[in-house]
Amino acid sequence: MQRLLLLLIFCIPALILSQELPPILNYSTEDYGADNQNWMISQSQDGFIYAANNGGLLEFDGERWSKYDSPNSTIMRSVNVIHAKVYTGCFAEFGYWEKTNLGTLFYTSLASKLNNPMLEDEQVWNILEYNEWVVFQSNRALYFYKEADQTIKKIPSENLIYKVFIVNKSIYYHVANEGIYTIVGGEPSLLIPDTQFNSDRIINISSQNNQLLLISRNSGFFHFKDNKLTRWVTPGESALDTINIFSALQLRDGSFVLGTISNGLLYFDKTGHFLYKITQKSGLGNNTVLSLFEDEDSNLWAGLDNGINSININSPVRSYSDFEGILGTVYTSIVFKETLYLGTNQGVFYKDLNSKATQFTFLPGTAGQVLSFYNYKNEDLLCGHHLGTFTLNNKKATRIANELGSWDFKPIADRQNILLQGNYNGLYLLKKEAQGWKLISKIKGFNNSSRYFEFVNKQHLLVSHEYKGVFNLKLNDSLTAVTEQKFIDNVPVGKNSALTSYQNSILYATEEGVYTFSPQTEAFKKDSLLSSIYNDYGYISGKLISDKKDRLWLFSKENISLVSTDNLTNLPRITQYPIPSFLRKGVLGYENINMIAQDVYLLGVSGGYLTIDISKAEQTRSNKLFINSIQSSDLEGHTQRLSSQKPGVLNFRHGMLTFKYAVPQYKKFIDVNYQYQLKGFQSKWSEWTHNSVVSFENLPFGDYEFLVRAKIGNELSVNTASYTFSVERPWLLSGYMLAVYVLILIVILVITHRTYRRYYSKKLEREQLENQQKIMQIQNEKLNQDIDNKNRELAISTMSIIKKNEVLSKIKKELLKDKDTADPKGAIDLIDSHLNNNKDWKFFKQAFNNADKDFLDKIKKAHPDLTPNDLRFCAYLRLNLTSKEIAPLLNISTKSVETKRYRLRKRLDLDHDDSLVNYILKF
Repeated sequence: MQRLLLLLIFCIPALILSQELPPILNYSTEDYGADNQNWMISQSQDGFIYAANNGGLLEFDGERWSKYDSPNSTIMRSVNVIHAKVYTGCFAEFGYWEKTNLGTLFYTSLASKLNNPMLEDEQVWNILEYNEWVVFQSNRALYFYKEADQTIKKIPSENLIYKVFIVNKSIYYHVANEGIYTIVGGEPSLLIPDTQFNSDRIINISSQNNQLLLISRNSGFFHFKDNKLTRWVTPGESALDTINIFSALQLRDGSFVLGTISNGLLYFDKTGHFLYKITQKSGLGNNTVLSLFEDEDSNLWAGLDNGINSININSPVRSYSDFEGILGTVYTSIVFKETLYLGTNQGVFYKDLNSKATQFTFLPGTAGQVLSFYNYKNEDLLCGHHLGTFTLNNKKATRIANELGSWDFKPIADRQNILLQGNYNGLYLLKKEAQGWKLISKIKGFNNSSRYFEFVNKQHLLVSHEYKGVFNLKLNDSLTAVTEQKFIDNVPVGKNSALTSYQNSILYATEEGVYTFSPQTEAFKKDSLLSSIYNDYGYISGKLISDKKDRLWLFSKENISLVSTDNLTNLPRITQYPIPSFLRKGVLGYENINMIAQDVYLLGVSGGYLTIDISKAEQTRSNKLFINSIQSSDLEGHTQRLSSQKPGVLNFRHGMLTFKYAVPQYKKFIDVNYQYQLKGFQSKWSEWTHNSVVSFENLPFGDYEFLVRAKIGNELSVNTASYTFSVERPWLLSGYMLAVYVLILIVILVITHRTYRRYYSKKLEREQLENQQKIMQIQNEKLNQDIDNKNRELAISTMSIIKKNEVLSKIKKELLKDKDTADPKGAIDLIDSHLNNNKDWKFFKQAFNNADKDFLDKIKKAHPDLTPNDLRFCAYLRLNLTSKEIAPLLNISTKSVETKRYRLRKRLDLDHDDSLVNYILKF
């Protein structure tokens, strides 16, 4: 560690040179897409910036640059926007550009209307407005163009014309080796001979205190009054030594800006005092300034030998930039005994506050991370450092404690010469003794990092830990130990949360809002007014800073907020300074701001700091938003630019519609956001975004209205720009085709209807047929069931007859065997009568006819000579009864049955090989 400290001490220079300068917007060749040199700058009524560049005419709308080639492909030397026309001049050519309804510029030549062509090497270097005339200044002539009657007049010069000026409605121009001319009665008149200013070149002529003020290239300032030229020795005269002035401008407030060759830009107040110098080392894009221009918002534009800069001269914000990377990130600052101290991640730096010196001096022995400063009764300056605690008295650093990570210091009520110090590992007591400050003890019972801590009373304090929450600590009487410790659980733990004391209250800020501590309930209550700052402008850090003027500072995503008390109403008043976090470039959670002069605050950032003069409001004109480009592209990639002046009609094949819009606003620390809505496609506005381009793809046919508005800082643009358009129906969805579709639909419906009718008709027929078949099937099943029943009855009757006859036959046989029977004849006759009973045959025949209705008729018809006994025998054979079964039915023997079979075959004329039963079954 000691070696590291020695290395840092020897590597860091003793002095760091810089100065607090107005904000600078730097536009490089890559930004504007053209050549490096820019010879003249102007501004239109809508706020657009135009620059004469080596590569042509540049147009800047605040968001994007457009380039137009010069008419004859030469270097564009001059530009001036007069009314609605952009006048330009280049090699042997001058004229004007007008905006078309598509938002692009169209050129009209005026040089081509001259009676005599321009000289061979003539270039137009300057353009001015003079009453109803536009004056074009070339090397050898002044050309006067009157728009009303399109006339052009010429005043030639034998020698080189350096530059033309218009002051108090009079024209002055400097001719080499001759002097300053003015125009009287339409003719040139020598006003100041060249010898009076030592043949030096006059860079600018303006007015000051009712006299002409001339600025020369090498000889300084001159006054001219009553035909007398006198040199003005300014208080800042020494700043002009060895300076070669190339361009000069007197601003509207009377101050002066000088652009030099290789020495940057110099700024003087109206009394001639030199205020500051801006060079490439301090933020200027290039050290050679070719042209200067003041826009409507008092921004200074510098056309450089390489690039274009916009310098916010009147901004309340000033920037101190450490371009060499020596100073580092500023974490804290303080003014102590008229000395400004900066605590950075590189150590402590200081400079005398009231001197005009721009240098900071490194304080030896403080290399490393500085965390805080504390002014003890304007007697001692204490420094919290990651290596411990230091005193910085007499611009000398003395370490008084070696405990690492000294966060902050707080006085203790009723305890003289004692401070409470928060460290990485808890709380410590510091005491001022005769020999100086000394760390006397650590408060026991609490070992958490104590970056933020505030006293509720002399023995009660709160400590905030980013990841653990808020500790509520009670100390013993001697303040040496924690007697009671608990968490306050009604507030959330959040990233970059912080604690501070403000107007006798303790505030705690986290992502969910700002809370006020109540000593009575020992709990926090949400403050709706302060919480609204985070709700409206986005939370990034809960760091709260209460300054010596009893003002409270909060840091949100879009603003720095200042809470003060209204002197009239005694109510809180919130003032927003719209410097977004991405432009502040500070370390989140380590924001720091400190008053260094009346209403002037220093804000530490990465690589330096900003100063904010809160007494000065950012003055800008009413900001208007413009839709600058509307472009459609089809599926093949072909593009078409549309006019924003009239409603558009797009072919459905143009698959993408792109809008480009902008607010011509050129303040570095004023952020511009955009919000859009496409009515007919979207029901809500989009989120705010920095993007100034939006595209819509494959929009369905219909009517639309595109709306876009801007937020500049915290103010809305004065207008909401709009564009109405419609997307045509595709040819396949045109009225004619819709009629065709309707006709086709009708035909399809008719065909479908008929098809369905035919289908359902056939289906109905099929269903009816199926129903009939089902009925027939049911009937057949019923008939089959009846047949089965009849067959069953037939079988039963047949079997019963067979059984009966068998029984009777057996009885008869038994009776014939018994010789002892007195008279068996009667019983036998009775049995014979039952065996030959025709009633059995009738019953059988009826059952047989029910089961096989037409058989007897069919066989009788086929063989008419068959006897009733033959038919009876055929019936038994059709039942497929065996001879043994047939014998009882006919009351004959089985052998007799076979004889009957033989006889029946003969009657039926059957061959020997024919089956009798099969033949009978065929009927």
